Amino acid sequence: MSANYQLLLEEQLKSIPEGSRLLLHCCCAPCASYVLEYLSPKLDTTAFYYNPNLYPPEEYDLRADELRRFIELSGVRAGLVIAPYDPGVFSEAVRGAEDSPEGGQRCSICFSLRLAKTAQWASSHGFHYIATTLTISPLKNAALINELGSSIAGQNGVKWLYSDFKKRGGFQRSTELSAKYGLYRQNYCGCIYSKR
Repeated sequence: MSANYQLLLEEQLKSIPEGSRLLLHCCCAPCASYVLEYLSPKLDTTAFYYNPNLYPPEEYDLRADELRRFIELSGVRAGLVIAPYDPGVFSEAVRGAEDSPEGGQRCSICFSLRLAKTAQWASSHGFHYIATTLTISPLKNAALINELGSSIAGQNGVKWLYSDFKKRGGFQRSTELSAKYGLYRQNYCGCIYSKR
């Protein structure tokens, strides 16, 4: 039986000191919408947009612009950091795993790559916690993401905020917020392999 990561999150939030800083890895505005709405009243939250997996480059820019637009329009209290686009890092990391199925080895490598950058940035900029919006997707393995995130956070001296944001109506709320703000909802995860 896997852990109930939503319950773990709720327990964690009860004991997190006021003023704690969270760096939230964000893959896109629709996924970030509910998560920012949920977490920003509880933590000093900054959205961290780092997704070297995205293809083509215009997709990277479009998703970044939509995240920025959502934060501005919704009024959520959150900072925003948009990392430079660096697709070579992703290509090199997944070399040899290009043909793995969706949800397989390539995706695990991609999750690790993005979470490691988030943890490194958080550690060097005074954040206490990291988390990711990736667990809001019904197509993503929350147990795997939490296992990777917890390990990577610990290696970088920050704490991992466990999550399964799709639970308790989170995914449904993200679709409502996407409709309310007219957010661009992509029809593929983001990399060239998922686009194919």
